[in-house]
Amino acid sequence: MTQLTGKRVAILATDGFEQSELLEPMRALREHEAEVDVVSPKGGEVQGFKHFDKGQAVPVDVELAQADAARYHALVIPGGLFNPDSLRVDEQALAFVRAFFEAGKPVAAICHGPWVLANADVLEGRTVTSVPNIRRDLENAGAKWVDEEVVVDEGLVTSRTPDDLPAFCAKLVEEIDEGRHAGQKRSAA
Repeated sequence: MTQLTGKRVAILATDGFEQSELLEPMRALREHEAEVDVVSPKGGEVQGFKHFDKGQAVPVDVELAQADAARYHALVIPGGLFNPDSLRVDEQALAFVRAFFEAGKPVAAICHGPWVLANADVLEGRTVTSVPNIRRDLENAGAKWVDEEVVVDEGLVTSRTPDDLPAFCAKLVEEIDEGRHAGQKRSAA
C-alpha cells in the first residue's frame, strides 16, 4: 500500500460542503498516513450536507488567514453547492489555490469544487470533469470538459459526483505519492 507518511494535505472548505466529498478523501489520505488539515475562512466548525440536508459538522484545523500553502504537499476542494460557491468569491481562498499551482503541487476538486479553480484562473488548457451543470463555467475558464469518473491532468485530479469517490480518492493518493508536477506551472495565472 502506498504510504504518504510525512505528506501534509489541506482540504479547503466552508459551510455547505458535500459531506462525503470531504470525509472520504480525508479518510483515504489518513489511511495512507498523510496528515490532513481542514482549512477554512472561518474558525470552529464547518457544516456539511448530505445533498440538501444538514449533515456532519467538521472541525476547522487552520483558519485560512493563518494557512500557508508552502506547508502543504497537496490541496483538496470538496464540492457541494454552497461550499465552492462561497470559496470562489473569496480572494484569500483563490490566492491559496493559486499558490499550489504556482508551486506545481497536486490539486484535487470534485463535483462543484472546480468552480473555485475557474475563479482562480488556473484552468486554461486543462482537461477536467465536474458535475455537468458547471461545465460551461469551466469551459469559459479555458478548460476542456469531459464526462469521465476521474480525470488527471499533470497533477490536477477532478471528478464528477460522490459516485466517483473511489476513483477520485485513488488518483488523489497516487498524485500525492508522485509529488511535484511541473505541468501545474503552465496554467498558473
